[in-house]
Amino acid sequence: MSTRICIVGCGAIGGLYAAHLAQLDGVEVWAYDVSAEHVVAINAHGLRLTGHVALTAEVHARVDPDGIPACSFGIVATKGTFTRAAIEATQRVFADGAVCSVQNGIGNEEVIAEYVPRVIRGVTLPAGRVTEPGVVRMYGGGTTWIGPFEPRPATMAEVRELGALCHRSGMETVALDDARPPQWTKLLFNCATNPLCALTGLTHGEMWDVAAMHDLVSGLVDEGLRVADALGITPDGDPKALIAELAHVNYDHQPSMLQDVLAHRRTEIATLNGGIVQAGAACGVPTPLNQAIAALIAGLELSWGGATGT
Repeated sequence: MSTRICIVGCGAIGGLYAAHLAQLDGVEVWAYDVSAEHVVAINAHGLRLTGHVALTAEVHARVDPDGIPACSFGIVATKGTFTRAAIEATQRVFADGAVCSVQNGIGNEEVIAEYVPRVIRGVTLPAGRVTEPGVVRMYGGGTTWIGPFEPRPATMAEVRELGALCHRSGMETVALDDARPPQWTKLLFNCATNPLCALTGLTHGEMWDVAAMHDLVSGLVDEGLRVADALGITPDGDPKALIAELAHVNYDHQPSMLQDVLAHRRTEIATLNGGIVQAGAACGVPTPLNQAIAALIAGLELSWGGATGT
């Protein structure tokens, strides 16, 4: 019998997982997405990856979650803004399943846990972008780390099984007892780069070329590190060194938040800098820089008079 996996949000990142997993024998991939045009194209022509990996996969995509059968695993890849609506719509699919978040920021697993029995914490480095309906461009590889979400955990057997499937499909994945350290490394990286690029209109490399930005980046990371320390979390590696390194490697990269701002779409600021602010407040650690950045992005969104779509 095939293992059924449902991708919740089959856009940039979700599309990478859906297309890779669908290559495996014994795995049946379903996808829920609110874009009817994207879903129609996937069902008609397959889900196509271009760029770093080129392949076309058979994925059963639906805009109506009632058309999706029960699945053993779920992978939520929507933006944090849409987590609640997406998992509320699909919760029936995972009545006896384990659901993994590979979303940016923190706080998504807590929302998912309100609707499904077992949750997997995840963080992923590969990047992608929907370039046309049914087509996702993959910009590079990278590791995914997954582990039980402590308040409502999936079993380690489930974590390892999903990790093994993803890894075998070509999405390099590591199953951990505790996935918080890599999650916080990416969180601090994103919080110190994405909103600054979004506010300035600069790519990652261009932003880093502005010397005055270095102290701001350092301050944002230091605040996050103090919150992580209060929570008993030690991020993997040095987020500041990673920011400097990738500024050269990905010089022309427009972070997803900059892409959202340019398109006047709602951003993920609530689960990024806003997530650090909330976590800091809960453990008594001040986060004024992250609070200021979150307020600036919120004000920018307000200036549009109505942000659009996904």
